[in-house]
Amino acid sequence: MSRSARLVRAVAVAAVWGLALPLALAGCDGGGGGGSDDVGAPGLGDPYFPKAGNGGYDVRHYDLDLAYDPTGHRLSGTARVTARATKALSAFDLDLKGMTVEKVTVEGRAASFDRDGQELTVRPEDRLGKGETFEITVRYSGRPETIRDPDGSQEGWLRTADGALALGEPTGSMAWFPGNHHPSDKASYDIQVTVPQGLTAVSNGELRSERTTGGRTTFAWRTAEPMASYVATLAIGRYTVTRSATGDGVPVYVAVDPAQAAASHTALARLPEAMEWAAYNFGPYPFSSTGAIVDRPSDSAYALETQNRPVFPGAPAIDLLVHELAHQWFGNSVTPRTWRDMWLNEGFATYAEWLWAEDEGGPTAEETFMKRYDHGEETYEDLWDFPPAKPTSAADVSADPVYQRGAMVVHKIRQTLGDDAFYDLVQGWTAAHRHGNADTADFTAYVEKQAPDQDFEPIWRDWLYGKGKPKRP
Repeated sequence: MSRSARLVRAVAVAAVWGLALPLALAGCDGGGGGGSDDVGAPGLGDPYFPKAGNGGYDVRHYDLDLAYDPTGHRLSGTARVTARATKALSAFDLDLKGMTVEKVTVEGRAASFDRDGQELTVRPEDRLGKGETFEITVRYSGRPETIRDPDGSQEGWLRTADGALALGEPTGSMAWFPGNHHPSDKASYDIQVTVPQGLTAVSNGELRSERTTGGRTTFAWRTAEPMASYVATLAIGRYTVTRSATGDGVPVYVAVDPAQAAASHTALARLPEAMEWAAYNFGPYPFSSTGAIVDRPSDSAYALETQNRPVFPGAPAIDLLVHELAHQWFGNSVTPRTWRDMWLNEGFATYAEWLWAEDEGGPTAEETFMKRYDHGEETYEDLWDFPPAKPTSAADVSADPVYQRGAMVVHKIRQTLGDDAFYDLVQGWTAAHRHGNADTADFTAYVEKQAPDQDFEPIWRDWLYGKGKPKRP
């Protein structure tokens, strides 16, 4: 996400997002807070969003069949979720905020269920064995909700002038489909969306088909590579769509609100160039398509690195486009294990902006670093409030220290290694954790292993974990 050019937002931390100690995460033994031996926990104990995700299973694939009526603001859907039990299960939870659940089946047999806030608890007729692969089908409908983040921004299902926009960071995807909504559980997706004829439905991955019948058009999208649910998106509206390819042959699908087409042209025309630049610096592109979605500025207050094609609220500047494209490597392919690890996303994406400016003949990354050090608090008032690896609360996981101080950590590593070794390290990191999850401890261990003759402890102590402004470098 890029919120460096965002509006100043009020902090509204709700009690539901209270802090919790980190516990086991998806794909382990069930994790989360308190369930019996054969019940999946209703949350993974994330340090900032403890209710996010669920224990006891690992999702492999989402198959969503959706229909949306913008006039009545009504969404109906059938979600087929293929998962593997990581423990024996007599019951388990899915995250779903709002909506009316009409029917749930497990392996084709009706299952009992109940609701408690965002938790949809499912009790299959037959107990699931550890290691068993099973399919959950949830039929649901209603008016999807807009969710207010702890930092005051809005996500989930956002109504627009001509349709809707679904944004998920950090937990908004639970507003439009049931699932295991935590970044530690990634899956492949098929998303089929039916909308009134004349509207376009854009999602992640590749458009497999588009067919119109009876005044309604169905768009079928497929994402074969693993994707965290927070970067799943659905944009419904009137768009000007262009298709092209990068120099490496990666398909490019761009959807732009017609009112933003002229202003977006210059930056979007450089998308293939920016992709080539990013692949040269960060390693091979990890996905099978790319692109962008540009809506109106009134539709959202921030850009988001939705997988394959980032979403922009209005015409993007080139540095913002570079930031969100860099996230395809840092965040979408190498995904944080918990929300505490957000600096691995935002620090690298922000540093990508510094590198782009350097290569474009603007200020060098060293000049940008020193400007941040000497005068950064003039622009980013909270710059020295907390270290990037330890946000103070859930409201701070997208705050300036995560972005700007995170980028300063990356620059300190580059200073220590020199350019050749630095770019080797970055490309090795994106390759080692391609399509996986990683946390801060994984990263620091990787850096130290790649350069065992260097002392990184001062960087970790002063810049990554240290409180306040470090001594002048």
